[in-house]
Amino acid sequence: MELCSILQPECTTCATPGSKKKVLELISELVAAQYPPLSAQAVFESLVAREKMGSTGIGNGIAIPHGRLDNITQPIGVFIKCDEAIAFDAIDKQPVDLLFALLVPEDQCKQHLSTLAAMAEKLSDKHILKQLRKTQDAAELYQVITQ
Repeated sequence: MELCSILQPECTTCATPGSKKKVLELISELVAAQYPPLSAQAVFESLVAREKMGSTGIGNGIAIPHGRLDNITQPIGVFIKCDEAIAFDAIDKQPVDLLFALLVPEDQCKQHLSTLAAMAEKLSDKHILKQLRKTQDAAELYQVITQ
């Protein structure tokens, strides 16, 4: 699956959320604004439920929060670059500054896992990480992550 089919420019942003809770709220608000049938609260609850099972902070300043929703038919992505890294309970205990959030339909587990794996692989590329961290705005961030 092409990343640009699940990640819209409107769901890509640079922000200073300040905390793990605030960044999950920001993700929820971005999704709800772009997909009106969804409520920010439902998205937030899905992300928090997954975080309670274990942090999605995968190390190297990266987190991949994700969740399932029963009222969507296509995966929805959100990409955030934090202006200041935030504590995220990552496996390496380091703060996070790049987050790719993925929300998938309840019945699409296999696609969900392959999309997460593809994003984790992309974000393990040091060249791409360097480019992402050098971006100055959301448009540039979207360009780099979808290239």
